[in-house]
Amino acid sequence: MADKSFVDILQEKTDACRLMDAPLSERLKSVADEVRRLSPGFADIVDRMVARLAANGVGLAAPKPGEPMPDFMLPDGDGHLVSLSGLQQSGPVVVSFNRGHWCPYCQLNVDALAKAVPEIKALGAQVVAISPETRRYANELRDYAKAPFPILTDMDGGYALEANLLFWVGEEKRDAMKAGGFDIEPYQGNQTWMLPIPATFIVGQDGMVRSRFIDPDYRHRMEIDDLLAALRT
Repeated sequence: MADKSFVDILQEKTDACRLMDAPLSERLKSVADEVRRLSPGFADIVDRMVARLAANGVGLAAPKPGEPMPDFMLPDGDGHLVSLSGLQQSGPVVVSFNRGHWCPYCQLNVDALAKAVPEIKALGAQVVAISPETRRYANELRDYAKAPFPILTDMDGGYALEANLLFWVGEEKRDAMKAGGFDIEPYQGNQTWMLPIPATFIVGQDGMVRSRFIDPDYRHRMEIDDLLAALRT
């Protein structure tokens, strides 16, 4: 039997972390530690990309608490158009930006959100996730997490750009991703190598941002307890 690939080993680790009885941050760190164990060079490239984004303030201009969240109208997994203004009519909305179905950190993030939906609904809110992938692959992320909420397709990252979250991966990271088995071109239907900074916004019924989590390090996501606490306030 051939040796398992980097992608296969990482997927097995992600599946195991999904079952951990631990906060999301610990599960994400476990995957990050596995990446560094498998390929210290790849992890170093991630660190350099994150440092570049942080040094350039990428994501800092995204909507802040007290500012309006741009409206969107994006297709869901069934091709139906969904708007933020329409979702707001039922209460606050948790808007989660993700990189794609191929990303283990996004898999764990969407899985954690899916498991928290009963508590989120009890607080009068709902969840919507956004991905730059085509509908087929956005549906794969939804199916993996058994998400009871839509994962919308933001083709070419137009909405992420409007929210000041879109960035270029860079040549070094692009080449490392391709070599590691993460060629995102067929998933996004383009060759731009643009991705959104993973982010979570809590948007009130009035369209104003109540809370947000933005980190240029995609290995970090908003902790579910923090999300619930923000909804309670």
